[in-house]
Amino acid sequence: MKQNVTLTIASLLSVLFMTIHLTDDIVRGMEPGTLSDLIVLPILVVQLYGTLVLAGKRSGYVTLLVVSLLELVVPVIHMKGAGVGGAIANSNGAFFFIWTLLALGTPVPRSCASCRLPQAA
Repeated sequence: MKQNVTLTIASLLSVLFMTIHLTDDIVRGMEPGTLSDLIVLPILVVQLYGTLVLAGKRSGYVTLLVVSLLELVVPVIHMKGAGVGGAIANSNGAFFFIWTLLALGTPVPRSCASCRLPQAA
């Protein structure tokens, strides 16, 4: 039971980090703030469904693992090209931006790896 609580907390933190990071991207002008940015909402809804409704079930674990692997792409996208140095590193809130970027990829995959899948009936 404790592993499920840990996974739930980690997944909810991941949702929080993703929304904060996307908001910061829009505020900094890295994202245009248009309808195309709403593509993340269905992903977050699926993650929340897997976290809260499918908790402790095999389908919930698989859902969270797939969504968390998608979230691991966010740091890679930001680190490509010029990276996060330069203008971002010298701006206000740079620490928070980079911290959410790094924190985004850690909670759920680590928690998923420690959970035991339920036995098939």
